[in-house]
Amino acid sequence: MREIVYSDVVDAVARMCMEGNTELPQDVRKALEQAMADEDSPAAKEVLRQLLENADLAYETKLPLCQDCGLAVIFAEVGDDVKVAGGNLKDAINDGVRKGYADGFLRKSACDPLTRANTGDNTPAVIHFDMVPGDRIKLTYMAKGGGSENMSRVTMLAPAQGWEGIKDFVINRMAEAGPNPCPPTILGIGIGGTFDHAARIAKKALMREIGDTHPDPKIAAMEKELRDEINKLGIGPMGLGGKTSVLDVKITVEPCHLASLPLAVNVQCHSQRHKEVVL
Repeated sequence: MREIVYSDVVDAVARMCMEGNTELPQDVRKALEQAMADEDSPAAKEVLRQLLENADLAYETKLPLCQDCGLAVIFAEVGDDVKVAGGNLKDAINDGVRKGYADGFLRKSACDPLTRANTGDNTPAVIHFDMVPGDRIKLTYMAKGGGSENMSRVTMLAPAQGWEGIKDFVINRMAEAGPNPCPPTILGIGIGGTFDHAARIAKKALMREIGDTHPDPKIAAMEKELRDEINKLGIGPMGLGGKTSVLDVKITVEPCHLASLPLAVNVQCHSQRHKEVVL
């Protein structure tokens, strides 16, 4: 049984929180650059230019890409032959979030849902655990802002609605969302499972690299169809019109009950902040 020191987990998570909030991932940057090159609208081009300039300034100054530093969402893949020495993994992750948001001077957004009292340190983090073979722990961090998360939806379609029902729901959701999630967006779509599981796989789908191709050609075609149809809405960067309303669409499909068709749409803003570490 391999051991990982508690403080090593804390330090790794803290570093992900700080770097994730100040360094735009390269796949996102390339997508924004390509969108700017493809745009015809002067207003849309200027918005995209400003987004790229903002990313440069955040990297140089180590100041957040966005004032909404998000709730900390962690996907933890835990090997079945590894353990944390000196404490448990959940506590280590939360201590890391606490440290990262304090040391990085990041806005703390976690609060009681009823009293709205701030927890003061952006914990507890939202943590999804998966057991996998091996002696490593893979942690993937996402800073999930409120503006994009508020535009996300979960629904239970009738099985007979099928792909056409799924497509209509997703396109209508983005048309209704308009400029609110700070487009151009990235969409994670979860199809199948149960009500709660569809939402989880939709969010995890956002961790895929922008521009990759789904290994299943049928699902890849579905992703392209949704991306093309949403971009035809003309919402454009920050809602000012243009060809680029969504940078990419990522779909995960899993089996569901024969009487159900769960569907989740998880919306992410243009500032797709995420980091990964393997311990």
